[in-house]
Amino acid sequence: MTSTNPLVAAIDQGTSSTRFLVFNAKTAELMSHHQVEIKQSFPKEGWVEEDPKEIIQSVYECMEGACEKLRQLNISVSSIKAVGVTNQRETTLVWDKETGEPLYNAIVWLDLRTQSTVERLINKSPGRNKNHLKHKTGLPISTYFSAVKLRWLLDHVAEVRQAVQRERALFGTVDSWIIWCLTGGPKGGAHCTDVSNASRTMLFNIHTLDWDPELCRYFDIPMEILPSVKSSSEIYGQMTSSGLSGVPISGCLGDQSAALVGQMCFKEGQAKNTYGTGCFLLRNTGTKPVMSEHGLLTTVAYKLGKDQLACYALEGSVAIAGAVVRWLKDNMGIVQSSAEIEKLAAAAGTSYGCYFVPAFSGLYAPYWEPSARGIICGLTQFTNRNHLAFAALEAVCFQTREILDAMNQDSGVPLLQLQVDGGMTTNRLLMQLQADILCMPVVRPSMSETTALGVAMAAGAAEGVDVWSLNPGDLPQVTSEKYQPQINCDESEFRFGRWKKAVQKAMNWETTEPCCNSNGLGKTLNGAPWGVSSTPPPTRVDP
Repeated sequence: MTSTNPLVAAIDQGTSSTRFLVFNAKTAELMSHHQVEIKQSFPKEGWVEEDPKEIIQSVYECMEGACEKLRQLNISVSSIKAVGVTNQRETTLVWDKETGEPLYNAIVWLDLRTQSTVERLINKSPGRNKNHLKHKTGLPISTYFSAVKLRWLLDHVAEVRQAVQRERALFGTVDSWIIWCLTGGPKGGAHCTDVSNASRTMLFNIHTLDWDPELCRYFDIPMEILPSVKSSSEIYGQMTSSGLSGVPISGCLGDQSAALVGQMCFKEGQAKNTYGTGCFLLRNTGTKPVMSEHGLLTTVAYKLGKDQLACYALEGSVAIAGAVVRWLKDNMGIVQSSAEIEKLAAAAGTSYGCYFVPAFSGLYAPYWEPSARGIICGLTQFTNRNHLAFAALEAVCFQTREILDAMNQDSGVPLLQLQVDGGMTTNRLLMQLQADILCMPVVRPSMSETTALGVAMAAGAAEGVDVWSLNPGDLPQVTSEKYQPQINCDESEFRFGRWKKAVQKAMNWETTEPCCNSNGLGKTLNGAPWGVSSTPPPTRVDP
């Protein structure tokens, strides 16, 4: 069994599934892949968790499945020269470095349990300013980022506190957990992350490109539990498991950064929008961080090598995109499969005046309003499930329009077309709606696995691997499909105006009420005052 060209593999660990994909390093052709869904648990309202053991088990399962498919194609697994890791960002884990056991479930980026913590931090900041730390982090104080989730674990989970006291605790985002496990775990596993993931924690200084002692003091986080920060393209360690033992792990990028690389957005001003569980628009701003005046995040996009300069991006983050389809399927039973939503929406052809703001986890960019909640407006006796399906797809497009408008205002140079990728882009109606609502062409690459491709490129290009060239002349030519707007801009503006009206109605819905306790803590969420241990859900969520 042989393969003439070297192969590079990517672990793509997302919010709803894990995948292992194998690419030809010379042509970027996808040779093999395997996917496993991940269970999410919702122990209380607003809480979202995943089982770290299930996450790492799904990685092993996907590696095995994809390698078996390679063998069936008569391609040797020994042709895989490197592995990259790309992941759902911000999701927070703490584990015991001696046993390798997670000390609690992974708290997912969407989780809202820290809302009262965030309110307390904002209230104590000068002028009650949510952007108090933005000059260092590029981020507003929000439930979205890792620092407040880690603070919650230290405050509420005895096992985490005890492990920190015994100097046995390790913190990481999902990339750190995967790399540590795959490179030996308790037996010398590499405890590291890359700049793109570190920049989403609120503990990382995006100018010095390192953990910031002042930020760690602000959140009272012990620095010794943090992973070492590396570039996005270097050898972190070797795989110790199964058929890929000895293969270097040499690429690491948060999923949205990986998609930016996979879309070949290496030039300042280039942008892409990824439609997954959430929706993320990133615009490359070059080697200098640009601070947004319109509710966007400043983030480290990538650093493709130890000696390379870091590149930055402006990011518009939307919490609920594909997740709204999952909600219609799993919670409401309105659709039986994700694919069915396109048929239902197409049957209606319009929302018939119905507007859906899926603020299940508050509103992210450009509002950063954790108290917002989901709302459906404009219902009549005529409204049926087809109209709701259409309104759900429109909601994804309207949210993208809001962050694109903010990005155009920040940059002063409007985008002329939108490059897109991610699971939802297979929905052709959604892509057409997006072109209509933006009044600009939408361009979808025919190979939609750009997130995995991006981290495979980073892994293959790493020093010591050197099987993938990132020189502009060597990058593969990507074929794509273009959707042109088919409605006039006046109609688009009218619909967008109604959407904005619906957003205002979703605002300030959920507030943490003052409580009657005489202990002076004053704020409660889910019935427990901040800083008082409530009984956490069990460490493991059994399937």
